[in-house]
Amino acid sequence: MQLTTTHLLVNPCDDEEDNMAMLCCHGKNGEMFMLSRYPDEDEVELTWDYQPSTLDGLKITLSDTTLVVDLAAGDADALGGEDHLEITHATAASDLAEVEETLQNILKGTGTFIRIQAAP
Repeated sequence: MQLTTTHLLVNPCDDEEDNMAMLCCHGKNGEMFMLSRYPDEDEVELTWDYQPSTLDGLKITLSDTTLVVDLAAGDADALGGEDHLEITHATAASDLAEVEETLQNILKGTGTFIRIQAAP
């Protein structure tokens, strides 16, 4: 499954929301994707098209232009039956460090995070 967005919206630690880490984006066709996690919880909440699911053990790969979400086969219902979502984004290079920090906070101890750097 694919989604195209202009920008990944992130907050690595929202003081007003009990230090929740959150990544969100909206697709060009109105789709909404969100990952969030409170620091004292073991599961990640994934929201797809406004339907929340709790997961553990997901894999996220971030590059300068894509964010790939891989779910365990048993969690495919969280993405409408799909276990793979590729999000194409145009997030500014200066904002990618905050995206990376947010994803590390979300996945710490419960998932895998991979950062692919562009070749110089």
